[in-house]
This record gives sequence, structure tokens and C-alpha cells, in this order.
Amino acid sequence: MTPPAGARTTGRWRGMALAALFCALSSLPAGRADAETWRFTLIGDTPYSGYERREFPAMLDAIAEESPELIVHVGDFKASKAPCTDALFAERHALFDAARVPFIFVPGDNEWTDCKRLPAGHYDEGERLAALRRLFFAAPVSLGQRKIELEQQSAEFPEHLRWRLGPVLMLTLNVPGPNNNFGLTPRPSIEFRERNPNAVAWLREGFALARREGRAGVVVFMQANPGFKHFAAGLARRGYRELLETLREETQRFPGQVLLAHGDTHWQRTDRPLRAADGRILENFTRTESFGYPFMGWTRIVIDDRNPALFRFETQVWPPR
Repeated sequence: MTPPAGARTTGRWRGMALAALFCALSSLPAGRADAETWRFTLIGDTPYSGYERREFPAMLDAIAEESPELIVHVGDFKASKAPCTDALFAERHALFDAARVPFIFVPGDNEWTDCKRLPAGHYDEGERLAALRRLFFAAPVSLGQRKIELEQQSAEFPEHLRWRLGPVLMLTLNVPGPNNNFGLTPRPSIEFRERNPNAVAWLREGFALARREGRAGVVVFMQANPGFKHFAAGLARRGYRELLETLREETQRFPGQVLLAHGDTHWQRTDRPLRAADGRILENFTRTESFGYPFMGWTRIVIDDRNPALFRFETQVWPPR
């Protein structure tokens, strides 16, 4: 018996729908039908002015409405000439801790190396860094109303943090601009000689761990723009040379994607500036820089394990236009 026309049409469309679903699943890489995404937000070099300080809580609320897994501030939470007082440090800590999502802070030069300048209060830079460590890194957890657990390198360098988000290992480095506190003479400062080897070791350890765990990506957060053009030309500043050489070596050895997120030069951008010794662009390395004074905004970074590039970037200026 021939089925009614309506039944034939329904069956045909059901078959077409099943075929389309099969094709869609088949187009995904093997074993990736359950692909996922994770999101985090990058900010930095803010708040500087009174206007930015007034706008900052509303900007954090707007970011929270997007439901990112976390926010990372890559340093410089005040203008360079603003006094580095305990009261200001405590105010910024309370501001960040009020965020509705986990909040991670990376020290910038405005908070410690620049504090020795007369307009900033003529503080001892080591004492100000110790104050930041006591306040912002007292425990291996993030700031924010909802906290996440973190790993710290050591009691001496608690600001060097590490955690995981989806298929990615993330870590922070205390690398301030403009020259990683190297100093003004050919011989590096005592502080640089103590901190920089630990930063480089933390970077190497992070990559080794990511390889052992089979991670798809590594994300490194720090404050300074290390000067990729100078490095490619063989003219890297002394404060960044070893760090950049290590980053290049580890990126070339790593089978996945590498992302460096920094602030410092107040030029929001995303590019591929790291080159091999022979001049080739390293295609598995991406740099993204945060917004910075006088512009407010954030970068949404999406980890997409269906995307060969792994990371997607979307920017939002504040206030919205």
C-alpha cells in the first residue's frame, strides 16, 4: 500500500535532517563532536584617572554579564606618578576583590618599580613589591567574589601563579616595563638578578607541565611589552633578552598554541610578532595587548577546541558606543 503524500514528505524531511546532522558531525575532527569553549577577559593599565576609577566598577559588572570564567588584569592599576600609598593599594585590592567573577592581578611597574620616583612618593621599590605580595598574593587563590585555587611558585615569589582553564595551562610572570627593572648600567640590578631567573624557570616549568599533560595551549600573562621588533633584529633590551629567548625556544618545542597577553604600551592589538632565529614567523604564537589609558575596554578571549588556532579575540570599548 502506498503511504499518504504527507507521510512521504515527513519521512523525506526526517531523512534529510538526519543526513545533515551526520554530515555536520562528520565534519568535526575525530573525537571532537563534544567540542567546548571557555572564555576569559583581559584588561590592564587601568584605572589611571578619576574618571576611570568611577567607571571601573560598572565596567567590571558589564564584563561579569558576559559570564567569563575569569578576568586577568595585566598590571599598572594606577598612573605612574600617583603616590604608591598603602591606602591606594588597599583600595585597589578591594576594588578587584569586589568583581563578581574570579579576578587575577599581575604586578606592573607603576605599582612598584616606579614608586621610587619623587611624584610617586619616593618609596623603596623592594618594600612596595613586598607590600603587594602581602596584600594581593597572601594565599593561593584569586581575588573576586567567586574565587578559584591557584598554584604559586614559592613564598619568595607568590605573584608567579599557575592554573588551568579547559585544555589550556595559564601562568603569570612578574615582568614589569620598561626594561624588567634591569637598571641603568650594563650590570643588572640586584633585584633583577634575584627575580628574573625565577621568572624564566617558572616559564620553562609551565611549558614542561603543559607538554606532560598534553595541553592544547599555554597562556602567559605579564605586564611588560618585551619589544618583539627589537628582538627579531637582534637588538633585544637586556632586561628581556633571556625571557624572549626562552619563550621562543619553548614555543618552537610546544606542539600546541601559545598566547602572550601583556599591557604596558597602551596599544590594544593582536598579532604574531615572534620569529625564529632564521626570521620565520612562529605561527603557533600569538600576542595580545590590553587596552590602556586613556582608552578603557576589554578583550574577550575564547578558547575553542574546534579551532586550529585555539583562541578567538573580541574587543569591547568602554563605555559602549
